[in-house]
Amino acid sequence: MYTKHIDFFDPIKIADSGQAFRIHPIDSTHTELVAFGKYLQIADLGNNGFAFSCDEDEFEQIWSNYFDLDRDYKKVVKSIDNKDKFLKDSIAFGEGIRILKQDVFETVISYIISQRRSIPSITTCVDRFSALAGTKIKAPGLDKPFIKPSKNVFYAFPTVKQASKLTAGELNDIGAGYRTAYILSAIDDFNSGKLTPEGLAALSDDELYEALTSMYGVGTKVANCVMLFGFHRVGRFPVDVWIKRIEDKYYGGHFEAEKYPDTAGILQQFMFYFIRNGA
Repeated sequence: MYTKHIDFFDPIKIADSGQAFRIHPIDSTHTELVAFGKYLQIADLGNNGFAFSCDEDEFEQIWSNYFDLDRDYKKVVKSIDNKDKFLKDSIAFGEGIRILKQDVFETVISYIISQRRSIPSITTCVDRFSALAGTKIKAPGLDKPFIKPSKNVFYAFPTVKQASKLTAGELNDIGAGYRTAYILSAIDDFNSGKLTPEGLAALSDDELYEALTSMYGVGTKVANCVMLFGFHRVGRFPVDVWIKRIEDKYYGGHFEAEKYPDTAGILQQFMFYFIRNGA
């Protein structure tokens, strides 16, 4: 177990913010997730204190970066236009949300799956995809302040090599539907070496966007989501039906994301969370 005091950090809100599909609240003070082939549970101890079901080395090597803990989010929120009431209300409601730094391949496949689906159905499909080919992770036995994990067995998200063995029939069986062809094409892009996380990460924003949208079945929204949540390009501002609803109702049809070139994606998450849960 590793404990740490963290300002501007709310795992429950992060789990409910829609940016990742394998992080879930267990109850009002416990959150669990599977990422990078590992299971993690977080216990909220109160007063910005948190316990993590890992040792300090694992926390520093994986989870500190995953939760973007080196970024000063208080500074980010202080930079907004104080005249923007909706944005101010969104930040107040979503305080504690951070942008996760997720595995690139997992983010690409997950957001291809996400097209025209609700978050619960995306979660189900991503979990089924993981169970098809991912490495089995036995739920750990945990002592207080943790609680029993929600399942006895979890599955890591498949590696590219593991996913390359999947068939169209298997993907159809888990409910991928028309996205099956897109998923298989993306797997082939990575398995063949045409695309690599390292190569993509080295590209400029414009080049990365072009590379992602050149993939079969990847459009503007999915590309921007992958850039934000997989490559941590926090200036990107994905627009889905929820954000479009905000733009139409509060911003005359267009939110000026260009005013926040280095933080627009962070602000988008506050807005998305607020419109779905509080506005």
